[in-house]
Amino acid sequence: MSSFRHRLHGLPALAVPITAVLITVTGCSSSDGSATASVPRPDAAVTKLCRNLDKALPRKVDGLSRTDPRPASALTAGWGSPAIILRCGVPRPAAMDDPEADGADVNGVGWLLQKQSDGSFRFTTTLRLAYVEVTIPADRTERGVAPLVDLAPAVKKAIPEGIAD
Repeated sequence: MSSFRHRLHGLPALAVPITAVLITVTGCSSSDGSATASVPRPDAAVTKLCRNLDKALPRKVDGLSRTDPRPASALTAGWGSPAIILRCGVPRPAAMDDPEADGADVNGVGWLLQKQSDGSFRFTTTLRLAYVEVTIPADRTERGVAPLVDLAPAVKKAIPEGIAD
C-alpha cells in the first residue's frame, strides 16, 4: 500500500489545528428535506465493524444533532441540515494510491482529503480495517475539520488500525 503525503494547502476552511482535531451521497435531500446517502455493501467482517461504529457514534457532531440519512442503515449516519454524512464500509478510494494526495491526522485517525466539485470535502479513513467516509457540505466547511475531531474517538474505538482489503 502506498503512503500519501500530508498536504493541506488550498484548504482555507481548515481553521481547527490538525493536532486538535463517503460514501457517495446520492442527493442532498429528499422531498421531505431529509438527507439521503447510498448504503455501502461491505463483507460481513467490515459490516460488523461498521455496526460497532454506529453504536459508538456521538449524538452530536460539531454541535449538530444526529439526523440519519435515508434509507436507514447502521452503515450510514448524518448530523444537521445540510447534513454531514458518514458512510462506513466504503470501497478503498483510488486516490489513496496517489503519493501526492492530501491527508491529515486528526486526533490519531488518518484521513484522505478530497475536495469535491460542489465545494464540499470528503474525508476517508486510512490505515483502518474498514474505510469510513465523511462528507462535509460546502456551507459547513468554515468550521474546518471540527466534525472529524468529534468522530475520531468513535472511529478509534470501533475500527481497529490495519490495512483493509
